[in-house]
Amino acid sequence: MEFRDLLRRRRMVRHYLHEPVPPEALERIVATVRRAPSAGFSQGQRLLVVTDPRSLEILAAEEARDRPADVEPWFGTAAAHVLVLTREQDYHDRYRKADKLREGGEIEWPVPFWFVDAGAALMLVLLAAIDQGLGASVYGVPVELDGAVRELLGIPADLCVVAGVTLGKPASDPGWSRVTSRATQRRRALDELVRWERWSS
Repeated sequence: MEFRDLLRRRRMVRHYLHEPVPPEALERIVATVRRAPSAGFSQGQRLLVVTDPRSLEILAAEEARDRPADVEPWFGTAAAHVLVLTREQDYHDRYRKADKLREGGEIEWPVPFWFVDAGAALMLVLLAAIDQGLGASVYGVPVELDGAVRELLGIPADLCVVAGVTLGKPASDPGWSRVTSRATQRRRALDELVRWERWSS
């Protein structure tokens, strides 16, 4: 599939057919993490694949509490979740090595690149899902649920949960289509988002 075709098909899918995702498709999707960019080749991104029915059931129960009655089930129909994690310490370890030192010490990070790189890995998961004929959607783990999700999935303290991705065969979802931001908000014009040479004169 051409890259521009992938981009054209990229959207958030929040309702799936009750079909499993072939393990080989999941393996191809998550293997993209090895090709994701990372500052200094720190490789701090991690992915956690969840397909266990009981774990999916518990995650779905949390989502169902806040879902409007006229919107199709989301988590409950996803065949798999992929949690995008990052390990900040990998970046500090890498930038304390001799070839990365600045004036004898670690750089002052202008932004937390462990999150930047996690976002890059997240986008690769989304695009790879489309390439495998699947739908995907991103969700955040609320602060108040972080501990429960960590306990359920055995996530150690040194990994930060950045986002989750639901995966599955996409299904029609008229309820969500009516209320989605894509339907209620305009897409910004390109000249609002992109400037050339200088942002302002």
